[in-house]
Amino acid sequence: MELVKAEVSHGDTDDTMKIFTSCEDVAQTLANPLVTLDEKRAVIKQLFPVSTQKFLINAVRDGVADKVPEMLDEYIELLLDKENGIKAVVRYVSPLTETQQAELKKFIMEKFIKEDVSIEYKYDPDIIGGFILNAGDVEYDRSYRTGLKMMRQTLHSAQQKAEREKEKKPINSSSDIISVLKTEVRDFEVKSGATEMGFITRIGDGIAQVHGMNNVMYGELVEFETGIRGIVQSLEKDHVGVVLLGDDHGLTEGSTAVRTGKRAGVGVSDALLGRVVDALGAPIDSMGEIVADDYFPIEREAPGVIDRKSVSVPLQTGILAIDSMFPIGRGQRELIIGDRQTGKTSIALDTIINQRDKDVVCVYVAIGQKASTVAQVVNTLKKYDAMSYSVVVMASASDPAPFQYIAPYSGTAIAEYFMSKGRDVLIVYDDLSKHAVAYRAMSLLLHRPPGREAYPGDVFYLHSRLLERSSRLDDEHGGGSITALPIIETLAGDISAYIPTNVISITDGQIFLESELFNAGQRPAVNFGLSVSRVGGAAQTKAMKKAAGNLRIDLAQFKEMEIFTQFSSELDKATTELLDHGHVLTELLKQPLYHPHPHYEQVILLYASQHGFMKDVAVNDVKQYCADLMTYVNSYGQDIIAEIEDKKVLSDDLAERIDRILHAFRV
Repeated sequence: MELVKAEVSHGDTDDTMKIFTSCEDVAQTLANPLVTLDEKRAVIKQLFPVSTQKFLINAVRDGVADKVPEMLDEYIELLLDKENGIKAVVRYVSPLTETQQAELKKFIMEKFIKEDVSIEYKYDPDIIGGFILNAGDVEYDRSYRTGLKMMRQTLHSAQQKAEREKEKKPINSSSDIISVLKTEVRDFEVKSGATEMGFITRIGDGIAQVHGMNNVMYGELVEFETGIRGIVQSLEKDHVGVVLLGDDHGLTEGSTAVRTGKRAGVGVSDALLGRVVDALGAPIDSMGEIVADDYFPIEREAPGVIDRKSVSVPLQTGILAIDSMFPIGRGQRELIIGDRQTGKTSIALDTIINQRDKDVVCVYVAIGQKASTVAQVVNTLKKYDAMSYSVVVMASASDPAPFQYIAPYSGTAIAEYFMSKGRDVLIVYDDLSKHAVAYRAMSLLLHRPPGREAYPGDVFYLHSRLLERSSRLDDEHGGGSITALPIIETLAGDISAYIPTNVISITDGQIFLESELFNAGQRPAVNFGLSVSRVGGAAQTKAMKKAAGNLRIDLAQFKEMEIFTQFSSELDKATTELLDHGHVLTELLKQPLYHPHPHYEQVILLYASQHGFMKDVAVNDVKQYCADLMTYVNSYGQDIIAEIEDKKVLSDDLAERIDRILHAFRV
């Protein structure tokens, strides 16, 4: 810098800055292209110190006169660093007296242990009264504006607290309000304090690089001067990377940011049930505000092994193919994986619909989907009366990557709120493939080194720390549970790709949906060979376990024999019977959308198929046979239904009664 070469003194630099900031006419004249260079040179020689004249003439000649204050600021900082000094900025409404200025300078020197202090005073009527001091990366806010904001927040919090406590009356009388106001006014002068702050050095694509805030935490919320918030996602040596949660309009290089001291989270309460919210927990369904009872951080440590108990209570999907062969238990994490348009979301919605009257809260998290698609999901849930016990968290494809990134964590925070109250929760992540893509986009913008398929190195941890929060707590910790159904989209059925293999290794099993089966009319298109539940029979009722018998083995033998005999013209009786039985089972496992089977219905249908009662039924008549059979059982077998639902055990006596009613129906 030219000023450095000329070794301009601190005093001359300050005098030059004062002339520029206090005399607007001078600054405008030097920047005016209509004024000749000779005229500008004459103004500079008449008003400015000799040591800075050459610098100013060169700046005017190069057409950067408007940037002179910034260049002087930069030079002052260099001088202060060299002289063990510091620069401070004071925003005020009422000017400080000379005594106050001297005391302020002494305070800054003692606080930061500096030998020299440069203080710039700026008039700012927006702060109403008081002052704001910025020194280094610390902000002391003793403005009336901040004090009034804190008063408003305290009054609002007190109002909410009183409304939640039924035995107390809400703050609506003048005496209550005056009481709170007296406390706030009494404490007004002592509530101001130091807040770590920083300033933006680079901004773009929803990412801000912030210098300062040396003690900020990863995942902490920071607030910018325009009111927009962001989450710290990168801690570097000389700056932090902050992803913005909203529009960056009004933010530029040099804009300030302050720490909030708390991690990102969402407001939670029972009022969330039946609502559609965004990734920050704000309602987007035009049904009014949601009053929060508590605040849960979106990132939270998963329950420890000691706090959990084993998965043993079924969470039934109502889908015969899944409940019979790949059972899901409360607290389990079962992956739904397959190509586009193979029915992944349909399985999740069927499972949510099947939780009606089962006291299970359902959270559906839509990540990177079209808003119209999510609207169809909400309408489906309303149609089948499932929205009353569900919460939909949406970060659509049009939302910025940070919103898509935090959406599943926000949904899990909502689920953890209900689990903390001892309730069972089902959460669907639809889908984590788009979640990983959003995280990749965000990470590349944060200049993290790319790895396999350009994903950052911690993409495994991205999903593992999310899914580990799904568990079943022991009675000492409330006994609640979170059951997770993450969805992953594959390309051409490739389950060995990076993200699919990651999530498969994290979860307790997967339901693999195949395009060929779907197109052939086998819906749900579950591939019985690649699908698995690592919890298995522990998450099944004894009645279901006994009724299903060797269903999976029978289907595997059928598939193998079908391939082996597809070109054979003559088959023996045993092979023909095996193929016929397999065709009947395949037809039985087909199920229409949004029509989950109750537990008793599944048990009776499986018992009938596995004990030869469908042996003489033509494949095309299986659906009609099942419908007629259940109508008959509902009419004449209410005692059987009651015992299956009550005891959930297929005893010898119950099996004999089921046999009799099946024989009676066939006759």
